[in-house]
Amino acid sequence: MILTQRERFIIFVSNDMLTKSDAIVFLEGDGYNRIEKVVELYRSGYAPKIVFSGGITDYSYGSYPYVDVYPRLIELGIPDTAIIHESNSFNTRDQAIEVVQLAQAQNWNRLILVASHYHQYRAYLTFLKVLINTNSNIILYNAPSTSLKWFEKTEWGQRADLLDIEFNRIEKYFNLNHLASLTEAIEYQKWKERQ
Repeated sequence: MILTQRERFIIFVSNDMLTKSDAIVFLEGDGYNRIEKVVELYRSGYAPKIVFSGGITDYSYGSYPYVDVYPRLIELGIPDTAIIHESNSFNTRDQAIEVVQLAQAQNWNRLILVASHYHQYRAYLTFLKVLINTNSNIILYNAPSTSLKWFEKTEWGQRADLLDIEFNRIEKYFNLNHLASLTEAIEYQKWKERQ
């Protein structure tokens, strides 16, 4: 049996190599469930900065605002000087644009992207599209929060169902030219391994 391009993409993103980077990109969403992964990466010395990206407040959808997330980061031992809030974005594409602009302004070369396991695929393709459009040499690593239950009922649904929705959105947003293709993502992974 030969793996499909989608299957290869999923395996590569879910098992990405990590290396020391300039910042951990903490995408708003899924309640407080991404914090553990972000803190683990920070404590392990993967990056000196955490960028909390998002300006939405929608508790019913799991978009908890920075004013709620920031105190939790502090309680978990993250110093205030390590936290940056990117507040201009209201969707994944905005997050990608804003974070890439911030990274370029800060002369950052490596970013670690943290989303929930079901959202990581679309988030990665969205960020990659912005990197391609800006001819950026920023290296983007995937570190999805994988300690999350797939079938647990949350206020915003089961993650197993959200995964189906994400792949429908991947097709929709790719057709709107907002996402990189699976081919571009796989080629980027090859390029990244050579760096």
